Amino acid sequence: MVDTVNQKKKISLPFKKKTIAKEQLSRGEKIFNAVNTFFFLLFTFVCAYPFYYIFINTISDNKLSAAGKILFLPKGIHFENYLKIFEIPNISSAFTISIARTLIGTALTVLCCAFLGFMMTQTKMTGRKFVYRFFVTTMYVSAGTIPVYILFTQLGLLDNFLVYIIPGMVSAYNMVLVKTYCESSIPASLQESAEIDGAGILTVFFKVVLPLMVPILATLAIFTAVGQWNNFMDTVLYVTREDLHTLQYVLYRYLTQATALANEVNSGNMAADQIAANAQTAQSVKLTVTMCVVLPIFAIYPFFQRFFVKGITIGAVKG
Repeated sequence: MVDTVNQKKKISLPFKKKTIAKEQLSRGEKIFNAVNTFFFLLFTFVCAYPFYYIFINTISDNKLSAAGKILFLPKGIHFENYLKIFEIPNISSAFTISIARTLIGTALTVLCCAFLGFMMTQTKMTGRKFVYRFFVTTMYVSAGTIPVYILFTQLGLLDNFLVYIIPGMVSAYNMVLVKTYCESSIPASLQESAEIDGAGILTVFFKVVLPLMVPILATLAIFTAVGQWNNFMDTVLYVTREDLHTLQYVLYRYLTQATALANEVNSGNMAADQIAANAQTAQSVKLTVTMCVVLPIFAIYPFFQRFFVKGITIGAVKG
């Protein structure tokens, strides 16, 4: 009886906690971590410094900036370069047009490409392979500028805000990304279950598939938004109305005028009072325009970055 009690006591005794010593890194591992950290810090500096350089030169004395004396710290800080940008004629309307085309164009492009890519996964669709190959062919074959101009003329898109929206609503590349994402990440059983419950193709797309496409949709949104915001060639080719000019085109004209003015200064064709009145240099205008163009993209990219890598990786597995 005593032995039985002793056995129970032995069983009920708590196990001794084993102290696990922290693993010591070897000398080679420490050297590797140090070199790795140094490399990534250097890489970060190489990526970030050009933007920092541009910014400090836009707020520094223009003469010092033109002489190449602003490298790490700003000197003679002022914000006249940015104030000059806001004095450009039609700059407010151009900014509004650029924002409108970016928001509307991005939303419609993402929606159309998402639906088209989803439809390319439907095996029941008649002529699906032909349609898919037809769209992919457009990635390699283009009609050219003149036929496109004639087509836009017949469609009434010249001097029309829709010329910024309609031509880019469908992209074969974006369609391929969505198609691949649907095939690799969204189980077909979800659509089958919805169809058994009586859901149609539009219900399946908007209520079942679309909410699961967030990573690839964010990727498409980044691609499209950057393209819409930076594009100004469509303004050059198809738009003559000043109230439809985009911010990129207005800044491009401003940069061209500033460069021409700087050439006149260098050639001695301007009077001394005109030269004194022209505080800006060609380089200060270029750098300020660059910052105005890049800042909006910097502002929105962090909100989409966490989806970007996953979306583009999954969408690029196969075509």
